[in-house]
Amino acid sequence: MKQYLDLLRDIKENGHRKNDRTGTGTIDVFGRQIRFNLSDGFPAMTTKKLFMKAVIVELLWFLRGDSNIKFLVDSGVHIWDEWPYKAYLLKQGKPVPKVGSEEWSAGIKEFAAKVSADAEFAKQYGELGPVYGYQWRSWPAPGGKKIDQISQVIEQIKKSPNSRRHIVCAWNVADIEEMAKAGLPPCHCLFQFDVTDGKLSCQLYQRSSDMFLGVPFNIASYALLMCMVAHVTGLKPGEFVHTFGSAHIYLNHLEQVDSQLSREPKPLPKLWLNKEVKSIFDFKYEDIRLENYDPHPAISAPIAV
Repeated sequence: MKQYLDLLRDIKENGHRKNDRTGTGTIDVFGRQIRFNLSDGFPAMTTKKLFMKAVIVELLWFLRGDSNIKFLVDSGVHIWDEWPYKAYLLKQGKPVPKVGSEEWSAGIKEFAAKVSADAEFAKQYGELGPVYGYQWRSWPAPGGKKIDQISQVIEQIKKSPNSRRHIVCAWNVADIEEMAKAGLPPCHCLFQFDVTDGKLSCQLYQRSSDMFLGVPFNIASYALLMCMVAHVTGLKPGEFVHTFGSAHIYLNHLEQVDSQLSREPKPLPKLWLNKEVKSIFDFKYEDIRLENYDPHPAISAPIAV
């Protein structure tokens, strides 16, 4: 995790203050890269506790091709609630409470409960639009065709491992405005696999990177995806390479970043995958777990919506 911590220091020391869409303000650098060799262990953050359940459930949600938060909410994962809740309030002509306030928190809790209990409400207000899962599994093509990029890339890896076309893209220009209505245009927007010496590596391009809250989550998510793809293609995990466009720290996360930088990294955990699972679409939550994960305590911070 040293590379990640070094990047946090780089942003604090060399970044530029910028305004942003959320109105929170950031310190920003552009164009950075960090790498993780999975033979060293699974890159779950150890300088603060990672909500690994949410990482796993969200990835399974993506792989389902789902774009409604009901699956997440029903699984006890609420990392996507804020955006459809805000969109719901705006559609109803209601004022949007200050993010992080008691009114905001109570409203989200009530909203999520309605999504879970009422299928029609969830269908109308829990839908994020054509976001990650939709683009991964149902990319729209001419003539009404839908392209399952995940199935396609796995078959390509099996049949033509040396190909340089093992790419999955979520940045569908035609759908960006639709994605922005109740969700977000993809931040982690393109990833590519490589097979070398029987090992599968993955490089992610992330256009916009919330370094304190989001990126530790993204690192674990794509490292997990890489390991799952390696598992079903008979390969060993290689390197996860994380390439950033905008790498930024929100101004209301600076104290938390200082706290994290004061901590020493601990040994990385190991990832366990159920060997009985043969298809990437058959993985369930109980088929995935971290072993020997002993991080420092969690550090809370407000999310920018």
